[in-house]
Amino acid sequence: MGDPKRPRKKYETPKNPWQEERLKDELRLLGEYGLRNKRELWIAASILRKYRNIARSLFVLTGEERGIRERALIERLYAMGLVPENADANYVLQLSVKDILERRLQTVVYRLGLAKTPHHARQLITHHKIAVGDRVISAPGYHVMRGEEEKIRILTPPKIAA
Repeated sequence: MGDPKRPRKKYETPKNPWQEERLKDELRLLGEYGLRNKRELWIAASILRKYRNIARSLFVLTGEERGIRERALIERLYAMGLVPENADANYVLQLSVKDILERRLQTVVYRLGLAKTPHHARQLITHHKIAVGDRVISAPGYHVMRGEEEKIRILTPPKIAA
């Protein structure tokens, strides 16, 4: 068991931190999706990297083993809302960080029109004003699964009778 005060990192930092083109792309994505810092972007990139590595490892397999593992991967990514149901391993390799960021609760709330800006969506979420089904979610980075989009709603305060 690890130290509970020092949780394991969920991301990897870029190998070369000062590439001008990458810095510009990161800054643009931070503004477009209303991210708090680059760490949130790196977490999304790490999630994508994990699934792309799994898809790449499928290409060395043949026969029935590959079919089983590829179907499991596609079903998982389909449930996450990242790929269509009839996708294959090649489709997984074409995913980008934007696809992961589009499934964050913060972005979905903004896209549904429940908030005026991505920053407003983040504030609503952190102030416990957004619920997914019956659960109040306070993490803007919550990954919205397929089918949960319809269940997202703003909590209204109870009316006090005068």
